[in-house]
Amino acid sequence: MATVVLKELTKRYANSDLLAVDAVSLDVKHGEFMVLLGPSGCGKSTTLRMIAGLESISAGDLLIDGKRVNAVPSKDRDIAMVFQSYALYPHMSVFDNLAFGLRRRDIAKNEIDRRVTSVAATLGLSELLKRKPHALSGGQRQRVALGRAIVRDPKVFLFDEPLSNLDAALRVGMRGELIKLHHRLGATMIYVTHDQVEAMTMGDRICIMNGGKVVQLGSPLDVYREPADTFVASFLGSPPTNLLSGTFNGSGLTVGTAHLPVARKGEGDKVILGIRPEDIRIDASAPHTCGEVLAVEPLGAETIVRFRLPAVAHDVLVRGPRSVVAKVGESVPLTFDLASAHLFDPVTTRRIA
Repeated sequence: MATVVLKELTKRYANSDLLAVDAVSLDVKHGEFMVLLGPSGCGKSTTLRMIAGLESISAGDLLIDGKRVNAVPSKDRDIAMVFQSYALYPHMSVFDNLAFGLRRRDIAKNEIDRRVTSVAATLGLSELLKRKPHALSGGQRQRVALGRAIVRDPKVFLFDEPLSNLDAALRVGMRGELIKLHHRLGATMIYVTHDQVEAMTMGDRICIMNGGKVVQLGSPLDVYREPADTFVASFLGSPPTNLLSGTFNGSGLTVGTAHLPVARKGEGDKVILGIRPEDIRIDASAPHTCGEVLAVEPLGAETIVRFRLPAVAHDVLVRGPRSVVAKVGESVPLTFDLASAHLFDPVTTRRIA
């Protein structure tokens, strides 16, 4: 295991005025599963590649176990990286793919055999050691790629969207395998993804990035419950948080034509109300407003209903139980759980405490 510390790590590519990674600071603890989460182009993969030594560092410091490694070659950093593509040698058997890196390091043959046999048993590859990659399924190939990293017993594991090439069912299965693997190895892992479900289910902490910067860092539930700004609120969660423009008046918050009993901030002040789809209920007992049903999406375990609220620019999404019955075009009473809602500044987009 190892600690990984990023101190204002920065990357600027030649002939570019924009920073790909802008002064990212991060402290990854021994044995932690850290997830870098964000949309395409946010700098998360570039950050990972700088940790791996595959990208040069323009400014800042990178420390592994307290040692500055900015100029240390990738092969000497004692890290292992699993890529989005499996990157297996097609002419080699599974055994030889797993053993290749060890042979390059002149590890003794009996030690190579022991490590490969042990890792193959851990990943369910024992019966596949003689096969070539073309004779494996996508999930099996990904397990070989993982095994090739594990067999080296590195200080740090780096994962660059390793499950994105798998279908939905395989992704769920491999997420579970990676979680069990982390608990079994107790290793330091840094995992890059744009999939917020992967981030929520796998990470000890999530580092959310946007525009090359760290926007928020915290445990999955803390980040979910207390988003730092409208970007985090809308990016983390599926369906995303509803962001509704509102204005404070003498006795509460006006959103469209709805009046919500939110504690007064200031007469005429404008805010953005953020409320997650599960915190709005179809409820006639004490409705805050009525919405016109635009679409109903039954998902089996739950139902997503899309509404139009009077004088509100954006559609409103509601997550309800499977028993929800709603018809397109009808008007339905809605109640907001305001205790779970957030207010954001419309200028800075930051959450108002």
